[in-house]
This record gives sequence, C-alpha cells and structure tokens, in this order.
Amino acid sequence: MTVSQFDKYHGLGNDFIFMEDFGGNLLSKGEMLAKALCHRQFGIGADGLVFITRQAGLYTMRIFNADGTEAEMCGNAIRCMAHYLLDHGLAQGPVIQIGTLSGVKEVRQADEWYVVDMGEPDFSFSQGNSVEIVSHDVSWTAYPVSMGNPHAVVFVDDLASLDFTTWGPRLEAAKQWPNGANIEFTQVLSPNQIEVRVWERGAGATLACGTGACAAAVVSSKLGLTQGLTAGAIRVSLPGGVLAIHGGFDNHVFMSGPAVKVFSGSIDISKIEKERKL
Repeated sequence: MTVSQFDKYHGLGNDFIFMEDFGGNLLSKGEMLAKALCHRQFGIGADGLVFITRQAGLYTMRIFNADGTEAEMCGNAIRCMAHYLLDHGLAQGPVIQIGTLSGVKEVRQADEWYVVDMGEPDFSFSQGNSVEIVSHDVSWTAYPVSMGNPHAVVFVDDLASLDFTTWGPRLEAAKQWPNGANIEFTQVLSPNQIEVRVWERGAGATLACGTGACAAAVVSSKLGLTQGLTAGAIRVSLPGGVLAIHGGFDNHVFMSGPAVKVFSGSIDISKIEKERKL
C-alpha cells in the first residue's frame, strides 16, 4: 500500500488537489493520477492536480488538468500553492517565489488575498492581431494572448444568452491553435469591470480562471474597451467571484484574489494504479 497525503484548495471555486512530490515519484504518473483523482464521482474531485516539486532549490508547481494534460501555468492554482507553502511552514512570506513551466512567479501575501506577478503578456502568436474562426457556419473574432499558457479572448454582447457549453469546446479545438487554447467569453460592463466565462483547455467549464481573467483584462484594455491597466484595477467577474487585475512595471500584469483550503486527506495510490491496469 502506497498512501499519499493531499490537501484540497480552491481559488474562487477553481479547485485543486495538492500533493508533495519532492522525491519525484508521482510526476511521471501525472496523467493517470489526474484523471483518477480529479473525477467528481469516482475520485476526490477537482479541476486539476498539482504536484509540489523542488527544482534548483525552488518550490515548483506542476499542474495537470482533469483530463490528464499538463498545463504550463494556472493563476488560481499558484495562489493556492502560496497558501499551501505558508500553511505547511515551507515558506515564510510575505513574498514567495514559485517555479512553473512558464518561469518563476512572485506571489505576495496581502491580508486574506494573494497578489501574483503574472509577467508580461505575449501577443507573438498573432502579432497582436485578431484571428477569425469559422465554426459551424458562425464566424467569431478571437484575440490570442499568452499569460504563460494560451488564451483566446472573444467579446460578446450578452454572456447570459451565450450557448457556452456548445461554443466553448468548439473554439478550444479550433485549428488556429493546434495544442488547444483557453477561451474567454467576455462582456464589458464598464470602463473598469468585465464579466468573463472561461472554457479551460483540458478542464472545460470552471468557476474561475486566473490566467484567463488576466488575458481578458489585458485585451479589453489594449483595445480601449476598458481603462488602461496602469490607471487602476480592472475587476473581472467570474462565476466563482471577482479577481482584480492591474498593471505595473515593464508591462507586467498583477492578479489579486483569494485562496482557500478546503480539507486534507490521504489516498492509496497503489490501489488507483492497480485499478487503472485492470
């Protein structure tokens, strides 16, 4: 029997299972474990599985989506990981450096919230231009941007009337992005507030997406649909709550939001491996 301890956290309802893997024994099983543990009925239930590893003396986040694919970066998960490191005495704070596949991110604890330096948005995929997607005879205008992982922002007049579960997976799988993309359906409410629903690559509909909130805020600001990010925070309303996105030095984008511990437990990994081989 191989028992592993886990903690579950969420950021605005975007939930994650955290496991320490300092010895590197679990990482190679990431796809299998994510599919099993993230299952809402037969597992613990989560949008993603996070392994906390140690690389070059730095605590590093390796995150697998519920479908087993590995993501480069996740804004909600990295806030939760900062909370985990503080909870377990692995970091002192208030400033924490965390490694990711998209580089080292700095997280600052600010009372009950965490502020993440998300780095500079990358528009190189389309040279900052929009991309036209035709799917099932309907044309969509998408604005690609990377926040350490790929996003496409699509503006709509009325989110409430959008057939989200139909168009989310269609646009995620568009030929324009061979490796898939997170899709942000965005409605501008005012110069400093937008409402966003995200269809996440590898996870589907989630209650919140930190990198997606950043992508939507960046693009809406760039197009002049909202105020500039350096003028003040843009409030991004998501189904699970609100994130605050603002700009800083060297075009860096900062995301502020909460992280909450849900519960702790243990699970027999060897049993899961045996069941998956049957």
